[in-house]
Formats: sequence, structure tokens, C-alpha cells
Amino acid sequence: MSEAFYTDKAAVRAAFDKAASTYDAAAVLQREVVQRMAERLEFIRIKPERVLDAGSGTGFACPVLRERYPESRLIELDLAPSMLRVARDGRAGGIRALFDRRKPVQVCGDLEALPLASNSVDLIWSSLALQWCNEPDTAFGEMLRVLKPGGLLMFATLGPDTLRELRAAFAGVDGHTHVNQFIDMHDLGDALVNSGFATPVMDMEHITLTYPELKPILADLKAIGAQNATRGRRDGMMGKTAWQRITAAYEAFRRDGELPATYEVVYGHAWKPDTAPGKKLADGSQVIEFRPRVR
Repeated sequence: MSEAFYTDKAAVRAAFDKAASTYDAAAVLQREVVQRMAERLEFIRIKPERVLDAGSGTGFACPVLRERYPESRLIELDLAPSMLRVARDGRAGGIRALFDRRKPVQVCGDLEALPLASNSVDLIWSSLALQWCNEPDTAFGEMLRVLKPGGLLMFATLGPDTLRELRAAFAGVDGHTHVNQFIDMHDLGDALVNSGFATPVMDMEHITLTYPELKPILADLKAIGAQNATRGRRDGMMGKTAWQRITAAYEAFRRDGELPATYEVVYGHAWKPDTAPGKKLADGSQVIEFRPRVR
């Protein structure tokens, strides 16, 4: 992948750690995507023993996953330790919580280097976290490794139309990147196949949030930790003239008195194959079949 897409992982972790206390109040899109993923999960038959929430943030998905899979063991994994702490502190405490087997196990880690054993989980759920990975092939490879044969990966991430208005407003201001880059749905599908996943299904939709002016858009991005983390980002503040140009450029997108912030949400799911016994052909060669396991 081009380095234009690369993020500074230390900056990503620092931004989400700093935003942990303000995240829930501003994460309108994140809550909506969790619900839309949950609707997609209703059509898939699987009874997982262990579920990994990869990029769990402040734990939006925990109630959804516990309700759907009450007997499953849930593992929450996030790059930012403060996000995990907010998720833990937001749940019921007391003596009863100490003995609640449904309480998630929390792990701080990177999707591109999962600190989990191979073949250890049955379902990986990942909502709006993959866009922070530098190499989706690496992340998918790690997910394939930790899934048991027949296990399911379900994810949502952001596509290249995300924040297109903000990107256009910043275009030409200077030689730096100001908005994170996002990977096309078809490239993600190819990465799934190249990593070894079977029968991938991909789709996308646009979700648009509206604001009265530009400042609240930037404030919400900061509040959820979704600031520009590209390696070519600018250090330091921009001048007054540059900000006036950016604000004026964004005004061109105003419709019905509101400024839009568009998000391209990409959804996907795929299975870790079961390897069927090889079939011998007449010439002595062997055919290996892969198929998902339906539970």
C-alpha cells in the first residue's frame, strides 16, 4: 500500500487515549454502525464459544454481542488502554461483577499484531477500527490466524469517500496531508482473499452527518480521537488566512442551511476455511477444497 495511507500508530494511540473521556458523547456514527452491523449478524448462523471485539473502543458492541451470544466469552481488544478503562468503568461494579463470567476479558493490542493464540476464537467482530491499520493484509492475516477453522470475521471500516468535503476544503492549502486516507472496498475484498479468507461478502453505504458550521465537525473528530494521523501531516497550527480559505471552501457544500460530513461505510464478512480431505485426480494430483463451517 502507498505510504500516503500510513498512519503513525503512536499518534493514533495517543489521540484515542486522550479522547477516551469525550468519545461516547460524540460517537454518533460509531453507535449507528454497531447497530447496522448487528442487523447483518442476524442473518448468519453461528454459535461462537469465544468472540473477539477487535477495536472495541469504549465498549459499544459489548451489550449487542452479549445479548446475541449470552453463553460466549467476549474479548475486548483496543490499541488505546484508556478506551478499555472507560469501557470497564462504565459497567456495573461491586462484588457481583467480580464473579460475572460474562464480563469481557480486556486486552490492549494492535490489530496488525494480535496478542492472541492461533485458532483461539470463533468470531471476530471489528467496527470502525481497520481504517487505522497500515496494512490490511497484515491485519486480515492476523485475524485468520487467531480464528478457528470455520470461524467468521465480520467488520465495518471506512472507504475513500469518507470526509470528502473536508478533504476538498483542505486541498491546495499546503503540501501536507490533512485528512486520513481510506481504502477502497474492492481492494479490501482482494486483501481478504489474498489473506486466505473464503466466500467474502462486501457492501457499502454513505452516511451523512450534518452540522451548522465547520468548527463542530472538527470538534467531533477531535472528541472521538479521529484526528489526522497520517505520516505526512502538518506539525503546528495553521495561519488565520489558511483557515479562512478552508472555511470558505467548505461552505460550497452547504445544503438546506447545514454542512455535511459524509462517511463511506464499508461492511464485510468472510470465513476461515475448513480444509476438506484432498481428492485424488486421475493424474495423481490432489484437489483441496475450502468451505465455511455452518453451525
